[in-house]
Amino acid sequence: VERIKSAALQLGYIPNQTARGLSTGRYGNIAMIVPDLANPFFPPMIRAAQDAADQSDLCVFLGNSNEDPAQEERLAFRFMGQVEGLILASSRMDEDRVREIAATRPVVLINRDLPGLPRVLIDSTAAMAEAVAHLAGLGHRRVAYLSGPSASWSDTSRRAALIAAAESHGIDLVVLPPCVPTYEAGVAMTDALLETGATVAIAFDDLTAHGLMEGLGQRGRRVPDDISVVGCDDVLARLTAPPLTSISNRSPEAGRLAVTLLHDVLRDGASGDARLVLPTELVVRQSTR
Repeated sequence: VERIKSAALQLGYIPNQTARGLSTGRYGNIAMIVPDLANPFFPPMIRAAQDAADQSDLCVFLGNSNEDPAQEERLAFRFMGQVEGLILASSRMDEDRVREIAATRPVVLINRDLPGLPRVLIDSTAAMAEAVAHLAGLGHRRVAYLSGPSASWSDTSRRAALIAAAESHGIDLVVLPPCVPTYEAGVAMTDALLETGATVAIAFDDLTAHGLMEGLGQRGRRVPDDISVVGCDDVLARLTAPPLTSISNRSPEAGRLAVTLLHDVLRDGASGDARLVLPTELVVRQSTR
């Protein structure tokens, strides 16, 4: 064995993982699908997942679904012939489709809570309640929430936490319609926000919040003098003026833990029902007053 390994090293031989997989069923590859590569929330998650995969001698195939559940499904089925398992981050597919894929290849979910499947959840419930308490302490009484995608587990949990916290503090909460979380969407939502009469806006994520701040500036509104803004995921604080108050980011840990869970599933042959929850906290900066 040692002579063969030495000769392979001298010859520069690299094993063909696809050919090996045809005979062993083990490809050494996993896939990770995210809804939007351009959203700064996901690159740190992908990088951490890649680092964890390297340590387990796994190669990561990456797919971008463009917030389209049909595209996400197509990517998953295309990957299946080349990978041993998949990580679906913030999946937009309906539950039946996710379970259909999980019946074919091991699946680990990030920010999607489906019992019976291993999953890593970044929980912003307590942090959202903390944000409402912070805003109430500043004297705000009318808050608008710029919703994220309707199929997003994160949006559903954040909205529920905001509704409960607003009721507890006697705050009037206005929920604006769902939108794809982009900078452009934040700009486009500015007029709808101003029509609510809210003195503070909480956005689904930092990217939407950043666009909103630009839209407010275009309309002569100052942050936080005229209106306060809160983001979520804490990925753009150094790029906004003023620095953005946001909910802390745990995406790198989520990526690393998802790969660890998937590796355990591939090693042990049982999917289990692991549910790892990463709590978050409010990070107060200069965009709220």
